[in-house]
Amino acid sequence: MSKTRFLAVAALVSSLAFPVVAAPSKDLARLKAEAAQVTIVRDDWGIAHVRGRTDAQAVFGMIYAQAEDDFNRVEMNYLTSLGRTAEAQGQAAIWQDLRQKLFVDPVDLKAKYAASPAWLRALMDGWADGLNYYLATHPGAHPKVLKHFEPWMALSFTEGSIGGDIEKVSLPALEAFYGDPEAAGGKLKLAEAESLKFKEPSGSNGMAIGPQITRDGHALLLINPHTSFYFRSELQMTSDEGLNAYGAATWGQFFIYQGFNPHAGWMHTSTGADTIDEFAETIVRRGGKLFYRYGAEERPVGVSTITVPYRTPEGTMAAKTFTVYRTHHGPLVRADGDKWIAIALMNKPIEALEQSFGRTKTTDLASFLKVAELAANSSNDTLFADTKGETALLLPQFMPKRDNRFDYTKPVDGSDPATDWQGVTPFAEMPKVINPSNGWVYNSNDSPWSAAGPNSPKKADFPRYMDQAGENPRTAHAVRVLTGQSDFTLAKLIATDFDSYLPTFARLIPGLAAAYDALPAGDPQKARLAESVTRLRAWDDRWSATSVETSLAVGWGEALWAKCAADAKKAGMHVDDYMAARATPAQKLDALTESIDRLTQDFGTWKTPWGQINRFQRIDDNIVPHFDDAAASIPVPFASSQWGSLASFGAKRYPDTKKYYGSSGNSFVAVVEFGPRIHARAVTAGGESGDPMSKHFGDEAARYASGDLREVYFYPDQLVGHTERSYRPGE
Repeated sequence: MSKTRFLAVAALVSSLAFPVVAAPSKDLARLKAEAAQVTIVRDDWGIAHVRGRTDAQAVFGMIYAQAEDDFNRVEMNYLTSLGRTAEAQGQAAIWQDLRQKLFVDPVDLKAKYAASPAWLRALMDGWADGLNYYLATHPGAHPKVLKHFEPWMALSFTEGSIGGDIEKVSLPALEAFYGDPEAAGGKLKLAEAESLKFKEPSGSNGMAIGPQITRDGHALLLINPHTSFYFRSELQMTSDEGLNAYGAATWGQFFIYQGFNPHAGWMHTSTGADTIDEFAETIVRRGGKLFYRYGAEERPVGVSTITVPYRTPEGTMAAKTFTVYRTHHGPLVRADGDKWIAIALMNKPIEALEQSFGRTKTTDLASFLKVAELAANSSNDTLFADTKGETALLLPQFMPKRDNRFDYTKPVDGSDPATDWQGVTPFAEMPKVINPSNGWVYNSNDSPWSAAGPNSPKKADFPRYMDQAGENPRTAHAVRVLTGQSDFTLAKLIATDFDSYLPTFARLIPGLAAAYDALPAGDPQKARLAESVTRLRAWDDRWSATSVETSLAVGWGEALWAKCAADAKKAGMHVDDYMAARATPAQKLDALTESIDRLTQDFGTWKTPWGQINRFQRIDDNIVPHFDDAAASIPVPFASSQWGSLASFGAKRYPDTKKYYGSSGNSFVAVVEFGPRIHARAVTAGGESGDPMSKHFGDEAARYASGDLREVYFYPDQLVGHTERSYRPGE
């Protein structure tokens, strides 16, 4: 079912690309005058503290500073969000671009920009001006595609999550539907195999601690996003219009995504609730046209074309044009038997950008909830704390209301009007936690049912689509280390987040020991595994750089995961639950043998301390990292959050390495105390700069690995003695 035709039309492609032209002198003079109103102070960690008279000027400065630090990541994020990655990376990115273009249309975004509130247009103008001024003043910068930025482009990337809602659309399935099913077949099988492999969960940890259980009577907030490394820039942006926000901004965006201001702080975790649905459409062909059934009607299928330019291996430009389809539910993205599947997700770019920036200027929970009335957060749970001592956990405000009779974990019948979304769920009907009496709130991109101990919302009181993730091992760990605690300080909150317990192994190792004990006395495994089982049996289930048991257990857990993942998926179980309940004694023992053999092969002995295996290394600024056992690296004691580690280090072996190298997990980590004067500590994986020649490329690596968060310079007096440079953009 190919609906693709090839166009090698250079004129068409060039009309879609931005021309490479120097900024007119008049425009450059305007940008220079704008830059003169902005000050950037770089502290001794290279972090930018940006000030402008207006919010728009602060945006100008902060995006200019981001471009200084890592223009490559800024541009690549917008190539992704605009559906233009193939113009830089070639045919391999065509399907990714098509997926994006199903939702993002420049004509539509330009119209939305024109219809945006004046204050928001001013911010988008400042954003584009800051990037264009960077390019004008840095002739050594070499954009891959975007040589000029236009304000409307900011509407293509409005929420800072690590993976947007659109990534739920399978690229191999999209290719099978709109391209060549045979070519996509192998990719579908590969994607299925990849889905079963052990990998680091994406998401985050967030903790809000109420004043009743802190030493000094001030609320505290833990900001611990688990993302790919170097995904966000740490900075501060202030203005005379009331803006003063500090934290992590996703490269290319002009708002602080995870952070705080003098009054309040916000931390996002990927939600376990369902805000995206698939509808199975019944297609009818008649008279050369397509219709879909909806109740007693037959409605015409929407038909349009999308052109995806791409770079050829020879470096020239070509394009593919696709005929694409949609129903009132959304674009059609794959086939399932004789049904065509439409996907419905949030597409509110103006409101999303308003909410993302607006929350940075909120002063308390009431004002935060007022901004949330825009209902344009679809992918995040939010932990909140403020100087009034308020704490909260909120689920996404864009929560479609549905008929709970239907199972929305699977495609629902699009021909049945009862399956349609029924507007957005009112705030009063959402699970939430506000100022719980136990004093703490927690979330780790899972269900909210244990978020505040006995004060958590009750699962039975809400529709099942409010939770599709269940609980992960970090939740049990967090409840364990938070329950009954008091006298919290920033230091104690850091220690809590870096607690070394690995609850999954505490759960699994007794089963391994039982399998070993059941072996007959003469079984060869009895003698071979004796010492390793003895050590694991006596282990305290805690990671450390010096721990041999951590090395052995991680290798064992990964080997057992590989044996159980496919069966766990068939059974509809989390893999760790399946390993605990259904893994056979033989699987458990064979996995331990594999762990011993692999460690011995790679390191000469299975008695290798974890820190010699688990390493942090940053060689260059490539977005897809590579690693080298012969190059310098540093030990990291904490482990994967799959094993319940709150501090997450997503590391693995690579084709040419024996050591494990991390590329995700803890990234930007901060703790904040909301007293009369904000006190915060933070650390960023590696460092602020993407330039390998900069001292700020890796100056935070040792602190990151040890959990030694540095002081945040939030107030101007804190920058005294800690300022490397103060300048205006362009200087």
